[in-house]
Amino acid sequence: MSQPQNTRIVLASRPQGPVKPDNFRIETVPVPAPGNGEVLLKILFLSLDPYMRGRMDDAVSYAAPVAVDGVMEGGTVAEVIESKHPGYKPGDIVLSHSGWQSYALSDGTGLRKLDPDAAPLSTAVGILGMPGFTAYAGLLTIGQPKPGETVVVAAASGPVGSTVGQIARIKGARAVGIAGGADKCAFVRDELGFDVAIDHRAPDFAEQLQQACPKGIDVYFENVGGAVWDAVFPLLNTFARVPVCGLIAQYDGLDLSGKDRLPALMRDILKKSLTVRGFIQREFIDQRPVFLETMSGWLHSGEVKYREDIVDGLTNAPEAFMGLLKGHNFGKLVIRVA
Repeated sequence: MSQPQNTRIVLASRPQGPVKPDNFRIETVPVPAPGNGEVLLKILFLSLDPYMRGRMDDAVSYAAPVAVDGVMEGGTVAEVIESKHPGYKPGDIVLSHSGWQSYALSDGTGLRKLDPDAAPLSTAVGILGMPGFTAYAGLLTIGQPKPGETVVVAAASGPVGSTVGQIARIKGARAVGIAGGADKCAFVRDELGFDVAIDHRAPDFAEQLQQACPKGIDVYFENVGGAVWDAVFPLLNTFARVPVCGLIAQYDGLDLSGKDRLPALMRDILKKSLTVRGFIQREFIDQRPVFLETMSGWLHSGEVKYREDIVDGLTNAPEAFMGLLKGHNFGKLVIRVA
């Protein structure tokens, strides 16, 4: 019998502007054997997320960049198929951070066992994983929506934005979602229950947003930036809160040219007593147990719904990821590896 092979996708070169196919390379290498204290994982699902674009650049950030010729990083759901670790046995399903490959070794650090009967496995990298937790912790800890307030979120059909709006509604706030295209807006409004959904591609987008927020905006959950931020910012109320978890509109080739708007931004932050706080979800890791219990309850009751965009085949990850950066996905983007 031939030796099993591990397919992996590595960073072939750092992007100069938008990500291109030749920034990736697909390799096939032998499946590694676990040593003492290690487990061999077979990857079942790979999460694709906007933050990965930043890891492709060699820039100072909150985490080290992916090395050129290194495996692209990412959250995964995996099955233990061989174990020399006392805490794991073959057949265990775990949440891991194994990256864009079909097999991986782990010494157990960072692994978390999953109950395959509790929820679909893909949700561990979606609504019950990092994206869902980002929405939960960022909105409730920083945004602190109150009954009757207006909460606005962009990318509202995506895994973070869709969860933000639904939690806002649970807390008694108005939820205004911004999405790209009629189908996504209909999903946000009709399926997720947002009060309003606005297409950011509309030529009168800024006017529609103003009409949707007659009393201004109390919480803006920032995960896009760009033109959406330009339309939101004038509508922010005094004491508005702005959790910032991402700037996807600016990831794929950031253009820093043009007029310096920082003085005006800082003036209004002062004048309106705004709270603008960037965050990484792991800062709130102590909230994760409560999040898992609470979100599981909301899913069971139907108060929170989710949508996944599942692509089959690891080798399709580069194309799917480039589409993610352009807003082509509809829901949480997940690669079904096996």
